[in-house]
Order: sequence, then C-alpha cells, then structure tokens
Amino acid sequence: MADSTGTLTILHEIDFTLAPRESVAIVGASGSGKSTLLSIVAGLDVPTTGTVRLAGTDLFTLDEDARAAVRARSVGFVFQSFQLLANLTALENVMLPLELMGRRDARTAATEMLRRVGLGERLGHYPKVLSGGEQQRVALARAFVVRPAVLLADEPTGSLDFATGEKVMELMFEMNREAGTTLVMVTHDRAIADRCDRQLRIEAGRLAEDTGLPLATAD
Repeated sequence: MADSTGTLTILHEIDFTLAPRESVAIVGASGSGKSTLLSIVAGLDVPTTGTVRLAGTDLFTLDEDARAAVRARSVGFVFQSFQLLANLTALENVMLPLELMGRRDARTAATEMLRRVGLGERLGHYPKVLSGGEQQRVALARAFVVRPAVLLADEPTGSLDFATGEKVMELMFEMNREAGTTLVMVTHDRAIADRCDRQLRIEAGRLAEDTGLPLATAD
C-alpha cells in the first residue's frame, strides 16, 4: 500500500535465516511480495533498509559489480521463463557461467551436467527446438553446474505441464540433496511446498508464517 508520500512499500520487517542444505518454499497469494523477496535475497533488488548476508558477506555493502561476482560464485537461478540465450546451444548456455568464472574445464563440466539431467543427446540443440521441459532442464543444469551455495527458483514449473513439472522438481530435489545446495523457491503449488523442509508464508508483504520458527501474533 502507498503511504501519504506516494511511496509503495512492498515488504515489511522480514527476518529469517537459511541453513545449508535446507529446502525452503516461499508461498503466499499473488502480489504478496514473494518474487520481490527472492530478488532481494539474490541481491538483484536493493531494499530501502535491511541486510542480506550470504556466507557472512552483507550484499548491500557491495557495489553492483561486487554483488554480481558473489552471485556468480555462490548463487544459481531457475526461472519460470527459463532465461536461456537463444543464440547459444544447450551446451553453450551451460558453459557460459563456467567461462565467466574462468574455468578451463567448462565444456567437460557442462557436458557432464547436461548428461546428468538427461540431455546428453541435445548438446548442440538451440532453445527454440527444445521442449519446455528440456529448456527447463538446461536452465537447471546451468544453475547447478557451478555448485552454488544457494539455488533460487521462481515458479520453476509454472509454465510446464504436470508430468513434466513433476520430473523437473524430482530432479531439482535430487540435485539439491547431492550437491548440498540450499534450495529456495517461490511456488503456488501446495504439493511442491509440502515437499520442502520449511515454508515461509508471505501475506501483504509480511512474514506471516515460518514453519521452522514460531512467530509472534501480529497486532
């Protein structure tokens, strides 16, 4: 809601801690601030006040270039819209973050990860000839190939049919367990949320429920 100055406040006094290897669902009605919260956790959006610490580093004491460097080392993203580069093949899309890190084994590591997600026969294919499920698996491979400390997912199955979405989520949880990555996802799917270790419910920009921590009753 906008105040008398016309300023729109999206999130209010949200405080939580994520544990290593934890899987967390951020749930709530459309417009409650879930995706904004995810963007702030990633350091993509800068809040008016507040702190996000990643591996002990306060992201908002850094400039954008330094935040981008932290994200490249420690954060992976999976979005509903896939965010693949159309002019790159599946292999090149997955290689890209490794190349930006200066990894000499980028091709080998990307090939292995694509095989891991069942796309070993699609390495040279461009996104436009891949199905939605295949594109999401490329995005998942790209996110996990750098072995991020945190994987952030915004409605990762929202544009997929039920069966394909189930396969992608199974793969995501499996890789989360194997890589030891903290998984944080925005989802409207109750079944997916219930599979997570913990749920954060956002209502009107406030943390209304944290299944891992009792909250005081709001006034």
